[in-house]
Amino acid sequence: MKELEDAVKKQFPHLREQASREIYFYNAALFDQYVDFIKSHPLFKQELSLTPTTEKKIVKIVKRTTPTLKERGMTHKDVMERAKRIKNDEFYTRYEDVEKEIEMYPLETWKGKCVFCNCDDAVGESRTEKDSSAFALYFIKNFIRLGLKKLICTHYSGQMDLFNAGAKGYVFTKKGVKEMTSAPRGYTGCFEDPLSIKILKEEADIVCTNPPFSRARDYWKLVINSGKKFLIISNITNCKNDTYLPYFINKKVWAGFNSVDWFLTPKREPVRAAGHWFTNIKITKRPKSNNLKFVPLDEIPDRFKNYDDDGTLCVDNNFIPIGYKKPIAVSPRQILNGILEKGYKIAQAKQYRPYVNGREVFARILIQKE
Repeated sequence: MKELEDAVKKQFPHLREQASREIYFYNAALFDQYVDFIKSHPLFKQELSLTPTTEKKIVKIVKRTTPTLKERGMTHKDVMERAKRIKNDEFYTRYEDVEKEIEMYPLETWKGKCVFCNCDDAVGESRTEKDSSAFALYFIKNFIRLGLKKLICTHYSGQMDLFNAGAKGYVFTKKGVKEMTSAPRGYTGCFEDPLSIKILKEEADIVCTNPPFSRARDYWKLVINSGKKFLIISNITNCKNDTYLPYFINKKVWAGFNSVDWFLTPKREPVRAAGHWFTNIKITKRPKSNNLKFVPLDEIPDRFKNYDDDGTLCVDNNFIPIGYKKPIAVSPRQILNGILEKGYKIAQAKQYRPYVNGREVFARILIQKE
């Protein structure tokens, strides 16, 4: 215990008001760092949890007044498309979705790296989702366990102040136990600001954030052309959009592990939308690959296969015909489940629009066995 106690004192000297006094954790995030440090220590053996007894509470049933998407005559895709049209970028990622995706990657992915969160990733005093980005919170809380070298987060000086962080753009930097916030004169916090681009090119190893939906095209171009590793959220249909297909064809990006079905509005209300993680970080074991159904063509149920007016085979429900050499029109689902890692390639650099009996059906991606 003495060895562990000395290690804690050495790691958190800034939290000791006097050398002879105890350590004070001024907010939840600092305590999380302490727990993270303990768990990562060589002397740590096992985490035990006890289920506390809870008192029964009377739950008051409140009549729902907010209409569902179905009642409003909208789909998840409509929400994302509407966000693009009216440039509504106020969709914010939940902490559990950030944690769920990042935990899928080996610790070696992050060890010794500088992570850059460059899309309004504020860091507030309370270190909660009320004033801080879920991305910033996750990396601050898990800084030690991930073995990060540095974390850099930027706050955008937009009209809507979701995080109550003020209208001025700033840069938050964490390196070890040292944390610093700076607000250079004229800095906007935008990912295209010269200072943000400088950080991207000169300091960042991995970019991890939720870019604004209306600026996804510009953001993808900037980050992918930077040559840095990235893990970002974008519209689930990007993998069949003409703008983004060349990136998939040239193997500069592929699907991450998880979809993101829920976001938060500035009022902290959940809203459903069709998002997904995209990355250029190597994925060796993709659980969703098990959803792909490789079977002979004649074993695919008729309701999940048909030929369009040009004779192109269209398949649904994750079916892939074994031994089929011609191009196949598939939905984004097969792409997101990892079909491009199974010896298939995208056959054309624009989405495929099938016509059945002279009537256009939903757009697809044309793939073919390599």
